[in-house]
Amino acid sequence: MALQVGLVGLPNVGKSTLFNAVSQAGAEAANFPFCTIDPNVGVVAVPDERLTRLAELAASKKVVPTAIEFVDIAGLVAGASKGEGLGNQFLAHIREVDAICNVVRCFDDDDIVHVSGSVDPARDVEIITTELVLADLATVEKRLDRANRTARTGDKDAIRERDVIEALRDHLGDGRVARTFPGELPPAVARELSLLTAKPVLYAANVAEDDLGQGGEARGNPYVEVVRKLAEEEGAEVVVISAQVESELAELAGDERQEYLDDLGLDRSGLERLIDRAYQLLGLLTYFTAGPQEARAWTVPSGSTAPRAAREIHTDFERGFIKAEVIAYDDYDRLGSEAAARDAGRLRIEGKEYVVADGDVIHFRFNV
Repeated sequence: MALQVGLVGLPNVGKSTLFNAVSQAGAEAANFPFCTIDPNVGVVAVPDERLTRLAELAASKKVVPTAIEFVDIAGLVAGASKGEGLGNQFLAHIREVDAICNVVRCFDDDDIVHVSGSVDPARDVEIITTELVLADLATVEKRLDRANRTARTGDKDAIRERDVIEALRDHLGDGRVARTFPGELPPAVARELSLLTAKPVLYAANVAEDDLGQGGEARGNPYVEVVRKLAEEEGAEVVVISAQVESELAELAGDERQEYLDDLGLDRSGLERLIDRAYQLLGLLTYFTAGPQEARAWTVPSGSTAPRAAREIHTDFERGFIKAEVIAYDDYDRLGSEAAARDAGRLRIEGKEYVVADGDVIHFRFNV
């Protein structure tokens, strides 16, 4: 499955700089709003040391990591839901993503103009959230008009649908996001609405290099603490990241890259932490296939059965599923090969009800 995360934020918060760093796709980064009018999509390989190890053990000719797509959406401003700054175009792009990453400026720099004149994470988050809520409210009100007409027929299902959409309208009207709506929309209606504030959100607190600190958590940065508090209140995730550091890391490889991380007191890059949090946020896991021709990582929702996981390779694998031969990654790593795992009794035969675990190495048997 293609995981897509939309990067949103006010102009000049470091969003496009971050995008350039993680994707090396070359989106323009300039010191003025709306420098990125069309969404830019960067496909980034998901780092996973387990895949590298499996390829080594299986002597695979080819290694194919799973990937995540970052969509750089031009900076929003107050009034975006009403079209300010071409906001409606940008909001439409957000509807297509699986999750939203709100990049929040948490550094001072007199040379980089803030669109609101000062650095204030709480205000910035409120502006973005308000614009998304207002856009959703307009969508729901339009859908409610149709629901009201249908409910006049007296059909009980239509009346229930009208009532829940009306309750959602009131919820959004109070400035609250759709994620916290206590009611339950019919699945077809939820898909039709595709509400922006129903999408999972994580915050990327963009700090200066000097503020990262050991471990990259920027403890003591008052701006970051504000973002953490806001995220805690709504049950969201926070990743501290320095777009500038990520830009420099993107130009390094191998030992140079690791030395730079060591000098900063980091065990992993901000991008890797961001990807991890995105996977957690969306409830995703990775399984592997490995053999002489190819070692490959696959992404599926947590709780996926073996046939559902097989679908990621090809729909025929799901349709004609017979069984799955499964080895836990730790067993494969420890024993050194599929044959050794089989001999040690660590290769399991699983059926249609098997729920795939993160790190499973699977060979599917199917017939169509």
